[in-house]
Amino acid sequence: MKPWLGITACVALCAALLLSACAVPPQSTAEGSADAEVWRGRLAVRVEPDPPNGQAQAFSAGFELSGNATSGQLTLFTPLGSTAAALSWAPGTATLRNNGEARQFESLDALLRSAVGTELPVAALFAWLHDENMTLEGWSADLSQHASGRITARRLLPAPAAELKLVLEQ
Repeated sequence: MKPWLGITACVALCAALLLSACAVPPQSTAEGSADAEVWRGRLAVRVEPDPPNGQAQAFSAGFELSGNATSGQLTLFTPLGSTAAALSWAPGTATLRNNGEARQFESLDALLRSAVGTELPVAALFAWLHDENMTLEGWSADLSQHASGRITARRLLPAPAAELKLVLEQ
């Protein structure tokens, strides 16, 4: 496995999934824009092996997420607080930065597929962060602990199965 895949997987699966820590309401960014929100916390992602006799991919990281499904930024942090990877996306482009390198992709979905090996529900993730139970074929989200900053989403179909957990700072 290439070294950047693990870090990319962390970043991508935040997205999400998406993930364990604590939660707070979104905060305004330094620019002072009332529309810009920032979420911070911990995330964990697990992608089951396909075929089932392989090894699952899993990672966890601290994160800071801003923007929306169309345009945004995600920074993943190591346990010591240094930046492990940074993702940014806008219509028609997505960039992954880690280890002093930058990789360009045609979309956030393409970046996530390359990094994680599967698609993640980015649009749904932003809805879930706003406590909106957006349905997405194959995915189920548990928002029952949203008030305490915890979101869990699972995908059973199509394979491979995946789980995203978020714990937001309080």
